[in-house]
Amino acid sequence: MADYAARRTMMVDTQVRPSDVTSFPIIDAMLKIPREAFVPDDQREAAYAGKNLPLAPGRVLLEPRTLAKMLEELDVGPSDLVLDIGCGLGYSSAVIAHMAEAVVAVEDNEEMAAEAQRLLAENGADNVAVLAGPLAEGAPRHGPYDVIVIEGGVEQIPEAIAAQLKEGGRIAALFMEGQLGTCKVGLKVEGRINWRYGFNAGAPVLPGFEKAREFAL
Repeated sequence: MADYAARRTMMVDTQVRPSDVTSFPIIDAMLKIPREAFVPDDQREAAYAGKNLPLAPGRVLLEPRTLAKMLEELDVGPSDLVLDIGCGLGYSSAVIAHMAEAVVAVEDNEEMAAEAQRLLAENGADNVAVLAGPLAEGAPRHGPYDVIVIEGGVEQIPEAIAAQLKEGGRIAALFMEGQLGTCKVGLKVEGRINWRYGFNAGAPVLPGFEKAREFAL
């Protein structure tokens, strides 16, 4: 029987803390939440590896360091309503739920969405609602949001998503250029999102977040 609790501690001590993540709620959540419960069965052994884990074609669970650093940059607090886009099987939502008031998670894979809701309930994350639907549409009915986290690569942010961020709200995404990715953090001021560099990390580009290709004759 694998000692997942020991692996969790090792993940935090070797991947999260050395990456300048000092926020107690993030570290506490990552020590408590069983990451192995939120991955496909055939990935359980790799649940605590320092890499993105495949969940479905073109979809990954972000490596622990990337998620922790994104959340550190976003400074999620106990009064925040958070939109978690591309929640997969719900691990990111479980971590965010630990520090936010409530989380609305969106997943376009209906099976994953249903499984995420079940796993979150099983693990006591009762302040998360998982919605099945296109990722690029977000969840406007429940917004606007204090924080938006995008759990995958983007080439651009759809208007519909930007519109769901509250004035003064924060958003984090992994902007991809080919194989190279940069996490940027945005702050909405006077209706516009101002982006700043966070750190380097990458993930496959999510459906609906690609740049429109320009065709040259």
